[in-house]
Amino acid sequence: MQKETAASYKERNFKPVVEKCDGCERMVEEEGTKFCQSYLNPDAKWRLGICNFATHAKPEITVTKVRVNPLKAAKRASKGK
Repeated sequence: MQKETAASYKERNFKPVVEKCDGCERMVEEEGTKFCQSYLNPDAKWRLGICNFATHAKPEITVTKVRVNPLKAAKRASKGK
């Protein structure tokens, strides 16, 4: 089964992975060249930021704390009653 999938990588014109893909679980190696199982052109997935298929990289989420004015919050709460 491995040889069948390897042959399909040649036929479909998959492009080799880029450095940012190192460590991803979706990489397949054939004849010394590494290919992505999910996408034909891995370089295009990394152009706009993080690849959505990457299993080794997680997006950074920034949490900002919003300061609430206690007087306005009390007025909003009293309107709802």
